[in-house]
Amino acid sequence: MTDAQLARTALHKDHVALGAKLVDFGGWSMPIQYDSIVTEHDATRKSVSLFDVSHMARFRFDGEGAAAFLDGLVTRKVANLKDGQIRYGLMVNEQGGILDDVLVYKLIDHDGEPYHAMVVNAGNREKIASVIEAHLPADDVQFTDQTLDTAMIAVQGPRAIELTNPFLDTDLSAMKYYYGANCKFGETPITCSRTGYTGEDGCELSVPASAASTIWNALMERGQSVGIAAAGLGARDTLRLEAAMPLYGHELNEDIHPYQAGLGFAVNLKGRSFVGSEALTKLREAKNHPVRIGLKLAGKRVPREGYAVLSEGRQIGQVTSGTFSPTLQVPLAMAYVEAGHETKESLEIDIRGKQHAASICELPFYDRSKMGVKVSS
Repeated sequence: MTDAQLARTALHKDHVALGAKLVDFGGWSMPIQYDSIVTEHDATRKSVSLFDVSHMARFRFDGEGAAAFLDGLVTRKVANLKDGQIRYGLMVNEQGGILDDVLVYKLIDHDGEPYHAMVVNAGNREKIASVIEAHLPADDVQFTDQTLDTAMIAVQGPRAIELTNPFLDTDLSAMKYYYGANCKFGETPITCSRTGYTGEDGCELSVPASAASTIWNALMERGQSVGIAAAGLGARDTLRLEAAMPLYGHELNEDIHPYQAGLGFAVNLKGRSFVGSEALTKLREAKNHPVRIGLKLAGKRVPREGYAVLSEGRQIGQVTSGTFSPTLQVPLAMAYVEAGHETKESLEIDIRGKQHAASICELPFYDRSKMGVKVSS
């Protein structure tokens, strides 16, 4: 597709004005970078950055049956969410393969009415919508796709709350992690959540599409004094990889189940029945599936997606994501390897025909409260 044929977010003109390099991402014209990926990455780790994440799908569920309905679709229990609470979970197929990882919200809208919401990965919007519609009850749940009517801005970094708080009529600093609220940005009604995909503190603002540019530029202007950066998908990828956050299409897909991905915490089976729960009950006990691991390399050679992971010369897996870490200054990768190899001290990665030693690391690579790469002993 040409850029003119791609879907555009409400912030497209702002990206063009900032000189962004635009790429096709899930059928959307999205900024991959503005200045440099490293500059944008560093700004997020040290100060604050703005990301346009409007390509992520935003769904709303109204009606008395919404909580029970979502509890029958998501691997993690969501029927017991408190007002304002947000929970990370998965949607799987009948075989237990991951359809997507999602966030489920329980919120009170600007008119005081309770509802649930879900954020879905951009490329899975139509797939997940079709699953929802196939299971939707006839009367007590109303499903609305709000993606095109809204925009979503991620404010990420150690100064994100400081930057955003003065604009809001709610105190973000008092909001717990993985909570959200409907509030106002100036006079504009928005939804704010203390969530993100970078390994840093921050928030995500779901705003009316018509107000997105005004809000984006207000944040950019106020952030100039603290070194704010507009950040693209390139920095978002290096940041989430350092934080070992799995990405759909890389670490997650329909041939991978939650337990091998290290996401067992996001599956609640006891006393519940949801799409794929029977399969997951059996898969939980399986010991022969490939598992997700972290790898650190010496030198500067970067492991890329698809590169073979070897043990004593035999391929036992492959890289799903790799980068040179701007924060830790080492090449990092996530990979799936045959069961049993995750306990070894080191493996090798084939990089263009040459084998490079790789140390197995505890995930995440980067933890903002601790900092550093943890290598198994």
